[in-house]
Amino acid sequence: MRKVFKLDGDLCANCAAKIQNSICKLDGVNSASVNAMTLKFTLDADDTAFDSIVEQSVRIFADIEPDAEVVL
Repeated sequence: MRKVFKLDGDLCANCAAKIQNSICKLDGVNSASVNAMTLKFTLDADDTAFDSIVEQSVRIFADIEPDAEVVL
C-alpha cells in the first residue's frame, strides 16, 4: 500500500533525511520519502502491517523533529 501524508510544522532537510532513513529501516517498508520543501511524507509498505508502520513512523517524526507532525 502506498499513501501520501501531509506534514504540519517546521522541518529542515537534515531532519527529513534522518527521518526518512529511520523509516526505511523498519520491517515491512518498501520505500519512504520525506520532503521538507513540500511537507509531504510518502510511505509504501506491506498492506498487512501498514497501520503499525504508520504508528512507528509518527513516533520517529516525534523523536527526531517534534515540530513536524504527520497529519493522519
